[in-house]
Amino acid sequence: MIRLVLRRLAQAVPTLFAVVAVSFFLMRLAPGGPFDLERPLAPAAMENLRRVYGLDRPLIAQFGSYLASLAQGDLGPSFSFRDLTVAELIGRGLPVSATLGALALVLATGLGVGLGCVAAVRRGGAVDRLLGFGAALSLSLPSFVVAPLLQIVFGLTLRWLPLSGWADGDPRHLILPVVTLALPQVGALARLTRASLGEALRTQPVRTMRSLGLPPGRVVRHALRGALLPVVAYLGPLAAALLTGSVVVETIFGLPGIGRYFVEGALNRDYTLVMGVVLLVAALVVAFNLLADLACAWLDPRLRVAA
Repeated sequence: MIRLVLRRLAQAVPTLFAVVAVSFFLMRLAPGGPFDLERPLAPAAMENLRRVYGLDRPLIAQFGSYLASLAQGDLGPSFSFRDLTVAELIGRGLPVSATLGALALVLATGLGVGLGCVAAVRRGGAVDRLLGFGAALSLSLPSFVVAPLLQIVFGLTLRWLPLSGWADGDPRHLILPVVTLALPQVGALARLTRASLGEALRTQPVRTMRSLGLPPGRVVRHALRGALLPVVAYLGPLAAALLTGSVVVETIFGLPGIGRYFVEGALNRDYTLVMGVVLLVAALVVAFNLLADLACAWLDPRLRVAA
């Protein structure tokens, strides 16, 4: 286990460096700049701003300065939110996105794995076909279609839930965005669990357990341990994606999360804000993939030997 952790951490350093380097130069080389307004600034004012923020220096020098600041934990100032730093903006948006994503992850995992198990046990039957249709439907409906439909039904027609807003984390404001964010992942996890568990139930050890007359529930629990490996591996990048928020969901429901800050930063060419969000997402992907690898190694001892 320790060797696996050390190996993954060693791989994370060049991975994060590559993400930072590619994002940095792509942002700088894209047309436009953080101070390009509808009414252009005077040339002297523009030159002064570029000098203050170090944008008049060569790209390599800017990159070196950014890495030096990053090594000290400084993500830099925001160009579009002039009174705030990138760290402060992430500190504001991350709790919102993390709350939304964590709830969506729990909902998607519970429903997806549960429905996938039911479909695998009743493979080929009416329940399996019905669940398969529901999973395909949830995967085919994008968030920008599901969200307005939920708002119309539960917000405007039935008036059970609020349409948008955060309200300091009021649970009633979280239901619709959490369901919208989790729904496609329920279908994906259900299909993945059904395929993996269905294959595990056809293996020779499971057939032997059935021939010995063991209870069906015990047989399924035994097969499920190995069948969860691909599900757990999928949860790594899924958790990072959900916990950093969804741009579409946060925009439609008016949630002040990381996704909205990322969009505003990209539109305003806020280099440091976009870089900070990209680095956060990359770090979370690395961290959750490591946790997924550790969970897989716990489920399958053979992976510990291979590591």
